[in-house]
Amino acid sequence: MTPLGRNRNYTLLWVGQAVSEVGFSTAMIAFPLLVLAVTGSPAASGLVLGADAAAQLVAGLPAGALVDRWDRKRIMLWCEATQATAVGSLALALWFDSATITHMVAVAVVMGVCRALFEPAEDASLPRLVTHEQLSTAVSLNAARSSVGQMTGTALGGVFFAIGRAVPFLVDTVTHIVSFTALAFVRIPKHEVERTPIGNIGREMIEGLRWVWSHRHIRVTALCAVSLNFFFNAFYIVVIVLAESRGVPAGEIGVMAAMLGVGGVLGALVAPALHRRLRPHVSITGVFWLVTLLTPLTILVHNGYLMGALFAGMAFLAPTANTTINTHQLLLTPDELRGRLMGVMGVFVGGAAAAGPAVGGLLVELVPGDTAVLCCAAGMAVVALLTTLSPALRRFTPEPATV
Repeated sequence: MTPLGRNRNYTLLWVGQAVSEVGFSTAMIAFPLLVLAVTGSPAASGLVLGADAAAQLVAGLPAGALVDRWDRKRIMLWCEATQATAVGSLALALWFDSATITHMVAVAVVMGVCRALFEPAEDASLPRLVTHEQLSTAVSLNAARSSVGQMTGTALGGVFFAIGRAVPFLVDTVTHIVSFTALAFVRIPKHEVERTPIGNIGREMIEGLRWVWSHRHIRVTALCAVSLNFFFNAFYIVVIVLAESRGVPAGEIGVMAAMLGVGGVLGALVAPALHRRLRPHVSITGVFWLVTLLTPLTILVHNGYLMGALFAGMAFLAPTANTTINTHQLLLTPDELRGRLMGVMGVFVGGAAAAGPAVGGLLVELVPGDTAVLCCAAGMAVVALLTTLSPALRRFTPEPATV
């Protein structure tokens, strides 16, 4: 078995995407700054970012079906080339001072659709690039890559925007070109697909939904992932508002948010070892109980740095649970359905991540901040109890599907 660090194909894919994700985060933090600078309208700024998220959600199910019927490497190459072209056109328009809101929204939609296609294509390709024994490590390293890319790109985006409005988008264009070049040298074994008319894509999407719902272990782990993302994102907004109401300085709030990413990166680095040592039931329920126990402590903490430490603790076990869920879902799913599996999961988890902040914001308007925190903790406790008692998770001993 070739060590993962010497797996040429996985390394090329990982490095290329690490560069691409830094560029993407650089552009995404610059987008609202750009819209505000051009229009002065916060609503327009939200429109651009909302267009990106909405496009990814809307395209999620058909994208998963297309990933199962098309060559996955070719999909990833086209996505990188398309994003480089779209973002490059915006950088060029900014250079000539001719960028419009319509152009920005169009670029955001293209980026969302491309991510809806690229992510399930990459995830579905992993079991063909690494061995089953290495899959959990590859999944966790991809999660660490995303966290580091987001933190790095977010920090660089503001700096580059200060240099020039076009600079963050020019950097993003270059990173997509670098990723395209790395992908061109990746060798992914082709998967056999049944050539059916494109008109059958609706039926294929339904097959993906039916697979997720009919397979008990996949259905239960999908609900776990959705619940975790929903409640934690709701809690995140509640804590930010609570910290502001207590007079926590903006700088401390920024550190608090950054510590969430630090905890996620550290957790991703130890996730492969924990995944191998812990039963699936323990690794999934552990994160729910940890978050449930730490959440009420934020009521007692009035210091941003200490809140950041709590955030880091909450985020630490999440990569282990996600690694366990994603690894077992990929191994339980036949190759011809893996694109649809990841497309469905992307829509469900993305929808929960979008709904969480909206519910958290509404909650903190209806009740005092401390009560809102306790409501979030109560919701997490209910899910933690259900996962602990779940017969499907307690007897979870997955058998790998055929690659």
